[in-house]
Amino acid sequence: MKHIAKTIKRTAMVAALLFAATACEHNFDEMNTNTTALPTIDPVLLLNGATLNASYTSGASGGSGLIYDASIVQQIVSPVLGLTSGGNFNKENRGASATLWQNYYPNVIRNTKAILEILDQDPTNTSRDNLRQMTRILQAYAFMVLTDEYGDIPYTQAGLGFIDQNFFPEYTPQPTIYTDLIKELTEASAALNVSGRIETSDVLYKGDVAKWKKFGYSLLLRAGMRLSKVDRARAQTVAAAAFAGGVILTNADNAVIRHDASNTNGFGNTLNSTEAANYYLAAPFVDYLQDTNDPRLKAIAVRYVGAASGADQGVGKPSATTDPAQQVGMPIGASTTSAVVGGVGKYFAYSQVDRGRIATQLSPLFLVTAAQCQLLLAEARHENWITTGDEATYYNAGVRLHMEQMASYSAASAIAATDIDNYLLANPYVPADGLEMINTQYWIASFLNTPEAYANFRRSGFPALDPNPATGQDISSGFIRRLQYPTSEVSVNATNLELAVTRMGGERMDTPVWWDGGK
Repeated sequence: MKHIAKTIKRTAMVAALLFAATACEHNFDEMNTNTTALPTIDPVLLLNGATLNASYTSGASGGSGLIYDASIVQQIVSPVLGLTSGGNFNKENRGASATLWQNYYPNVIRNTKAILEILDQDPTNTSRDNLRQMTRILQAYAFMVLTDEYGDIPYTQAGLGFIDQNFFPEYTPQPTIYTDLIKELTEASAALNVSGRIETSDVLYKGDVAKWKKFGYSLLLRAGMRLSKVDRARAQTVAAAAFAGGVILTNADNAVIRHDASNTNGFGNTLNSTEAANYYLAAPFVDYLQDTNDPRLKAIAVRYVGAASGADQGVGKPSATTDPAQQVGMPIGASTTSAVVGGVGKYFAYSQVDRGRIATQLSPLFLVTAAQCQLLLAEARHENWITTGDEATYYNAGVRLHMEQMASYSAASAIAATDIDNYLLANPYVPADGLEMINTQYWIASFLNTPEAYANFRRSGFPALDPNPATGQDISSGFIRRLQYPTSEVSVNATNLELAVTRMGGERMDTPVWWDGGK
């Protein structure tokens, strides 16, 4: 009993410290506190902190999401050399590549590990099994993003610095991580119980067990499809199990983080402050939407015609146009001195993400969506990994749902139903081109969900993008296949890091992660 009491006290103190680090930032600090009692906290509040921090931070200059992910998949690029240089020129920038790691480990993984420790050690929490399963699902989401970006990562021993004083965690091989993620998502999704305690304080789904189940099985579908290059039999088994469990099929069930004044959108912060004039829509993205008369271009883009400086840009400027015909994407690899092609004049006149509609500080951030799930089901049906439904039906549903999702950003980005119908009629699904069509649409449907757009591009090989032509690259050829580890790991966890680097084949950006294969 003494051991249990000691563990409970230790865990409660850890939870209090974790919560104190994030509570004020996310407006969870209004609590009644008994200053003479053992420090305790409702673990669902730690889950809320982890959930809100799952939103991608952009750091001061754009972080891994804008500087690498979005640039590598040629959706958003920066022509500016220096702090924003990364995927736009295939250059090493460890400050940028570290931002996802430095946000997720201390603010998501540490919180979820603390919750599970609290639930394990405090016998009064036996009725909160749904909270346990929700935590496992969110933790699996975070670990999947991390391993997809970096490869081998601290996994089994991650987040245990406060709990077990393990400050030098070993790196787990990615195949082992994926095996465990599939187990975690399978078990947690199945174990959620509508008859159990409903965690109504949960900020993601208000404790709705049915929606959490769909979130878990949707992540399981994503994990299964991730294996399509390296283990097709396993991919089929996992995808079929996820489909049978029930994935997100309507926008009402999307896993989305809603931002407010206390918890702002990281990309919105960057694109509405010091980097407002430094990021532009890339030519391949704009060109594809224009060539197919995609109504999403009007919902996403703005161009300040004739802009000669950042002062000529901004919400309400008379030169602003959302006319799809007038949008011009920035060429890949163009710098501030070379980006003058296309007749736009100075680079400030290229198209941008509209920061007054879908890239505001209050814009939502989508983690997993119905559009993505429908498109993955289209691919699974194309491969005959599921035998229910029609691949064209899944495909059309995925495209439609993402177009309808645009209204979630702003009423000004809403797409009329007739425009959606006309697009699908003009761009019918062709089974012979199925894999390319499905995954190109997945690329569009994952816009601003930058780690997922990057992961699926490497996994599927689509869209068929041309490599970055910039000179002086830090890769041998092709595309960046993974992000480099933070410098902090080099200095404080060098032994374990070196084992991982050796196992993976080198600390290079063109070294593919396990499920990628570099093809």
